[in-house]
Amino acid sequence: MAVNPHFVSFGLFILDEFTFADEDGVPTGKTVPSQIGGGGTYAIIGARIWLPPSSIGMIIDRGHDFPPRIQEKLLSYGSDLWHFRDHSDRETTRALNSYIGDHRNFEYLTTRIRLSPRDLHGTRLVRPAAVHFICSPTRALQIISEVKQVDDWKPIMIFEPIPFRCVPEELPSLRTALPSITILSPNAEEAFSLLSLTSPVTRDTVQTAAARFLEFGVGESGKGYVIIRCGALGACIAAREKEYKWVDAFWTSQDNGKIVDVTGAGNSFLGGLAAGLLLAKNDVYEAALYASVSASFVIEQQGLPSVSVNPETGVEEWNNDLPQRRIDVLRQRHSKSQE
Repeated sequence: MAVNPHFVSFGLFILDEFTFADEDGVPTGKTVPSQIGGGGTYAIIGARIWLPPSSIGMIIDRGHDFPPRIQEKLLSYGSDLWHFRDHSDRETTRALNSYIGDHRNFEYLTTRIRLSPRDLHGTRLVRPAAVHFICSPTRALQIISEVKQVDDWKPIMIFEPIPFRCVPEELPSLRTALPSITILSPNAEEAFSLLSLTSPVTRDTVQTAAARFLEFGVGESGKGYVIIRCGALGACIAAREKEYKWVDAFWTSQDNGKIVDVTGAGNSFLGGLAAGLLLAKNDVYEAALYASVSASFVIEQQGLPSVSVNPETGVEEWNNDLPQRRIDVLRQRHSKSQE
């Protein structure tokens, strides 16, 4: 009997291209080869850090130009993880990341193939227990509608608003979608932009923003969660009639050399959260510790972290470290802060 997967992302796989210029727009001459990107890819890797490939996955649309080295890298995480759809008549989805100083611009170089619940039909990924989607609130309504058309399927729905659609004009659609969303998770800048807030990002102002979203009614009967991700400041976890809690970032600005590239950190946080919900029996606060550790592995290098099996112990390691060790460290840190 087939077993439904725990977690699937409707985010995309993207081949990222890069250009670099100084603050005056003069090219620096730095070159970086195409890298694996896409919010869905990073979310799945965030979950894969904790779960076997057979219990999670996503669809990848593979164009005729798909690089063999990219294929090899993806398969290193487990062949069961990916459901490939081949397209001999088109290129793989690509995007350009243009850096001018520390500012990054993002634009698609090819047309994208959006993913939705209907795409899971006929694959092993059908009817997962939890889903993640990163899109505009307007498109989120379409995804929610498709989910509701499937009988006896009520997944945990984790919604990550896409950055460039975190604008006040999308707030009415967001309010309509929120009762169907289990966990809403923008980062602080995105949350403030949606709500037209101009305050500096502090724990107090983030909690004010979270309270606004809760007032709109997140989740069925208002029993959902808002998790606002704030980089080195940690993440705020809010629910109605419950005390706000914060989970620390594993690496902070004080950890010299550990933070190399924060691309995909938020996506991997939410994948780790989805995995944590399974491992912590739907305890959102405990699951957030798994999320923070997932993000810590992603930001240690450009691109995705590496996975290997220790030949002496037979245990899977990420970046030559144990995820369980990090979660133990993080849990101990939280315990000490509450003493």
